Amino acid sequence: MSLRTLPLLFLNLGGEMLYILDQRLRAQNIPADKARKDEWTEVDRTRVLNDIISTMFNRKFMEELFKPQELYSKKALRTVYDRLAHASIMRLNQASMDKLYDLMTMAFKYQVLLCPRPKDVLLVTFNHLDAIKGFIQDSPAILQQVEETFQQLTDRYGGLSDGEFQLIRQTLLIFFQDLHIRVSIFLKDKVQNSNGRFVLPVSGPVPWGTEVPGLIRIFTDKGKEVKKVEFKHGGHYVTAPKEGSFELYGDRVLKLGTNMYSMNRPVETHMSGASKNLASRTQEIIAPNPLAKEELNFLARLMGGMEIKKPSGPEPGFRLNLFTTDEEEEQAALTRPEELSYEVINIQATQDRQRNDELARIMGEFEVMEQPKQSASKGDDLLAMMDGF
Repeated sequence: MSLRTLPLLFLNLGGEMLYILDQRLRAQNIPADKARKDEWTEVDRTRVLNDIISTMFNRKFMEELFKPQELYSKKALRTVYDRLAHASIMRLNQASMDKLYDLMTMAFKYQVLLCPRPKDVLLVTFNHLDAIKGFIQDSPAILQQVEETFQQLTDRYGGLSDGEFQLIRQTLLIFFQDLHIRVSIFLKDKVQNSNGRFVLPVSGPVPWGTEVPGLIRIFTDKGKEVKKVEFKHGGHYVTAPKEGSFELYGDRVLKLGTNMYSMNRPVETHMSGASKNLASRTQEIIAPNPLAKEELNFLARLMGGMEIKKPSGPEPGFRLNLFTTDEEEEQAALTRPEELSYEVINIQATQDRQRNDELARIMGEFEVMEQPKQSASKGDDLLAMMDGF
């Protein structure tokens, strides 16, 4: 297991979360002059994305995230994203949050599986960061936070060997191995089977720096080539045109990690039979162990505490539904296996008073740049929304 995997997992899942929220917020947009108080407008969409991205890329949080550490359990990590998704005026109920997390995890699992080289998981991450920068291009302070994270990625991962990237990829695949949730986009594009497993392609460009299969070379013990044998590989492969750019700006070449919701396509998720049969096994996997819970305390406290303070006043915040209708959302909540419903866990870190005092000091350094101070009932004060003390 690689201790360098958590930042890549968190940033890529976070990028997928932002893609989905942006798509759903756009779908529910109403012109500002026609919107009721409980309906979304373009201004609300921008504020939601700005608040979430600002929290996600908080400097102190990123410092802790990039420290070498093991991955958290699925349930513990889900808790972090629950807090992150509610770092704004937006509210999701349990069924919509379950669907959001399912879409996030299956999308990134697909991207990791299809990476031509283990190192390309970094290009997938850069694709997510490039898209995130597009969401906040009118907010220079938040944009700077994202670019600082990009520099951290370059510094920490730019010099890793192929073997180290292979270990990172293997760690990610182990994390995702029991997730087989069917997603309508993948099913329609025929890249996922009805049992929730992905279809690996036998065509397209080969990894950069490698040759198209079909030729075996035989060498002597002196390194001299003495024979060539051709064979039919049964695919339709081509040489990679060029390597993707690992710079702050550049052509990534690889399309994995870009926004697949950029076209307005309805997305549904369904539990496969295999996933239902694995419910008891999954329950064991997602249950956080004490060490993971204690580590999660540290990150969660940096994000503002584990309890969400409900908005007060006549405007209780906007509710976002990831389903087509409220009835579908209610039905999804009733039919989802209890073992696979990631209810938020409450975690308290009270064993070390001195460490808690230090965390409280760090919390005081959280600030949201460029957010005008308005009515707290709309959720503009990011810390008030997340502070559980």
